[in-house]
Order: sequence, then C-alpha cells, then structure tokens
Amino acid sequence: MPGDARDPTTIRSLAVAAEDVVNAFVYTRENPGRAVLRATPPFHGRMRARLHVYRVDDSPETGAVHVEAASLLDAETVAGYPTLEDIEQRVDGEASAETVREQRADALEVWADRARESIVESAAFETTDGSHRASVSTLG
Repeated sequence: MPGDARDPTTIRSLAVAAEDVVNAFVYTRENPGRAVLRATPPFHGRMRARLHVYRVDDSPETGAVHVEAASLLDAETVAGYPTLEDIEQRVDGEASAETVREQRADALEVWADRARESIVESAAFETTDGSHRASVSTLG
C-alpha cells in the first residue's frame, strides 16, 4: 500500500460504537473466545474500530489493530462489572437459581447502561513498534 497506509501509528482517532464496546467486554468475560474492537488497514487519521470475535489472533498476518474493550472503559466501570459470584454472595444462598439469574441479568443491564456512558477519551493499543495512543470518539 502506498505511503503509511499500513502504519497504525497514523491513527489519531478511533470511532467506536458504545454498544460494540459493551458487547466486546461482556463477551470476553463470559466466553472462551476474545472480543476486541478492530481496525484494519488501510489506516488513516480517523478510523472506525468494529467488534471482532476470535479464538486465534490473525492480526500479525492482516496488520489489524486490536483494542481491548477494557481499555475503552473507565477503571471504575471495569471494576464494577457484576459477576455471578457477586450476585450469589449478595443473596447469600437464600435465593433460587432462577432468582440469581434474574438478578444478574438486571445487574448486567444497569452495568451496561453505565458502561455505554463511561467510554474514555483516549486509549492505547499495541503496534509492532510499541504502544500508540489515539483519541476515542463514540458513535451513536
């Protein structure tokens, strides 16, 4: 590709859908695969990063940039993610499995609403030359 089109350090701003960030974070926490926000070459100053789920990282072959969803959320939101264990401890074994599942679903919904509003202003991602930081813009 001509010029710097394959150089991810030309990225100054990443545009992400808030829902993609939330879905990537939850997927990675709840499933054996990984979900990231991915930008693919050719790179330019303002890039859209889209939800990408994988088990085998092909970024060395494709030149894609993977941004971890946790790096796009503020630390308080990441720390406040409601695990099943959190809910089980809160009900202290007094609730049925169905009640625990319902309470977890409610807690996840509240968390997701907060997460969509807590996307950071900039984030770093790894390149072959080291870490690179770009501003983050939320779509939608």
